[in-house]
Amino acid sequence: MTAGAKVLVVDDTPHNVKLLADLLAVKGYAVATAVNGEEALVKVVTEKPDLVLLDVMMPGLSGYDVCRRIRADPETALLPVVLVTSLDPQQERVKGLEAGADDFLGKPINQAELFARVRSLLRVKALQDEVRRQADALKEWNLKLEERVQEQVAQLDRLGQLKRFFSPPVADAIVSAGENSILALHRREICYVFVDLRGFTAFTDSAEPEEVQAVLHDYHAAMGAIITEHEGTLDRFAGDGILIFFNDPLPIPEPGKRAAAMALAMQERFGALRARWLKQGYDLDLSIGIAKGFATLGAFGFEGRFDYSAIGSVVNLAARLCAESRPGQIVIDRRARAALDDDHDVEPTGPLTLKGYAQPVAAFVLKRRG
Repeated sequence: MTAGAKVLVVDDTPHNVKLLADLLAVKGYAVATAVNGEEALVKVVTEKPDLVLLDVMMPGLSGYDVCRRIRADPETALLPVVLVTSLDPQQERVKGLEAGADDFLGKPINQAELFARVRSLLRVKALQDEVRRQADALKEWNLKLEERVQEQVAQLDRLGQLKRFFSPPVADAIVSAGENSILALHRREICYVFVDLRGFTAFTDSAEPEEVQAVLHDYHAAMGAIITEHEGTLDRFAGDGILIFFNDPLPIPEPGKRAAAMALAMQERFGALRARWLKQGYDLDLSIGIAKGFATLGAFGFEGRFDYSAIGSVVNLAARLCAESRPGQIVIDRRARAALDDDHDVEPTGPLTLKGYAQPVAAFVLKRRG
């Protein structure tokens, strides 16, 4: 930093001010001037010079006083100050150093010495400014980094909550959206699955609470892993009931087949649980109902507690089909049946008379392959 830098010249003698200003201007420096200490302190604030050439002997505030004031202000504490004096250099040097001066210049002015000292101190000022800029930039980066960390922590917390309901890919998509649009109420065709433990009510009447808790833990853990594997959306655990739907909040290919595959995997996995529980005297079995149709989906609840859920006749139909299924059965409606291909082993059960339905409902039993 040399040409283009601003130098403040302070002297109560107009001739001295003009001489220094002209010499500096010829070299390309911008020049501001002041005729006393009080004006100098004002110009330091308003003009923001890069260097101050400061006469020592002035009426009112002396050059020493002005230098002390400059050093006392955190904003100007590092501003280079050159004291200009015609007094005894040795004596003035000690006072100047005590006041905080960076360098000294004797009168009459030696031009070569003037320019050498100005260039030297401006280089130092340039380095100081660069350090300050880097410090400010680092502070800003740190603030942004802190904000990003806080945002990511919030996202992780939100992701952890979402994973209670959604498969990891769906939860990631919702967090990445950065808004609640995915969770807003909307209508979509889904496959709804209702899973129920048969014999659970009788079991809870005779078992200890600790036994019930242990059974539910194993049951939920086993079924939950299968739900995640098949990318189902968990509506909720309702005691021994598990409610799941497919094709929302993000569409997936062939949701009917995905729901059927999950139900078959649940029945297969449940076999091992049932065998273990029978040895403990617990007679429990699994029934599943699947229906396909349109529902209203989104976040339902109140401020402070929302659940992502589905409402509509398809939900009720899945629950009714589950209630009609025998232990170990998977009962599906005609739309869920139409979503499957011929590779699936499906057997019609005949129309079922279901509570809340004026007409019998066509239903089918989905069997395990092989």
